[in-house]
Amino acid sequence: MSEKTNFDRRRFLGAAAITFATAPLLMSGIVDAKSLLAKPETAAPVKRMSGASFGPIKQIKAGLLNMGYAEAGPADGPPVILLHGWPYDIHSFVDVAPILAARGYRVIVPHNRGYGTTTFLSSNTFRNAQQSAVALDYIELMNALKIKTAIIGGFDWGGRTADAMAVLWPERCKGIVSVSGYLISTPAGNQTPLPPEPAFLFWYQYYFCTPMGKAGYAQYLDQFNKFIWHQASPKWNFDDATYERSAASFHNPDHVDIVMHDYRWRLGQADGERKYDHLEKRLAALAPITVPAITMEGDTNGAIHGPSTAYRSKFAGKYDYRLITGGIGHNMPQEAPEAFAQAIIDVDGFSK
Repeated sequence: MSEKTNFDRRRFLGAAAITFATAPLLMSGIVDAKSLLAKPETAAPVKRMSGASFGPIKQIKAGLLNMGYAEAGPADGPPVILLHGWPYDIHSFVDVAPILAARGYRVIVPHNRGYGTTTFLSSNTFRNAQQSAVALDYIELMNALKIKTAIIGGFDWGGRTADAMAVLWPERCKGIVSVSGYLISTPAGNQTPLPPEPAFLFWYQYYFCTPMGKAGYAQYLDQFNKFIWHQASPKWNFDDATYERSAASFHNPDHVDIVMHDYRWRLGQADGERKYDHLEKRLAALAPITVPAITMEGDTNGAIHGPSTAYRSKFAGKYDYRLITGGIGHNMPQEAPEAFAQAIIDVDGFSK
């Protein structure tokens, strides 16, 4: 493929990403077309750190789960809970955790349901990944660890979960850091047909709504997720060892079911559980986040995302936005750990 063709393809994907991500926000009245012309603030390029490792993974019963998590820093330090997305795992924060621990924070990095050593306590529990159920997992984790309030940071599913926790339980969130901004959505809000360009970036979510998609994901799990890493972070030059370190977490017995339910639920192709209806009703209102918040974006994020202007009105408390340059993609904490850690430290300062 020629250099010009590669450039044109990247430009097409970038434009499609903005078009797609903005569509639901326009429908919900969060943004008007003129606001898309605003230019975001740009931060300086960051140094990418080398990989590290966590200590022994701990386990604790939290709600419906036996949750696995890594921990760093002093036990009496201010708590920080860091949430990963798909298809990633706790190692997205392997370079963030020691930075925060050195500053005196107690850092908790849990495996999402369906990842790593996190398992369901009962085989009869529905393998549900709707946004309210996942958010409640981390309130249950905080309860189990006797943590009253914490700073919540995340990207991808973790960013959505941080947003949901801040809306549903603001008293438990000292502040949040959310990559790509306000990510709460509803199945009803995702029903508007999209033009072909943004729909193209959504390909895997449509694929997952089919029986062949589930079978294909299960059969080609590692190839599939490694492909998504490249698509979402086109300039991140990770090696095989870095990918394989995280890939071990995908071989959880519930992983495929959790991933399928998440995307099928988002598109209205799978039902949630009635016990979460009251939480989903509150999230469906797309209420603003009132706790201190920092949102972040990478300058080469290949995943679906919108401009910061599209969701600025959804953050009503003390707020900052940071665009991290230097070829940073979707996996912000692992690609730019110093910048992500600094955002956690800074949002903590917002409430002081």
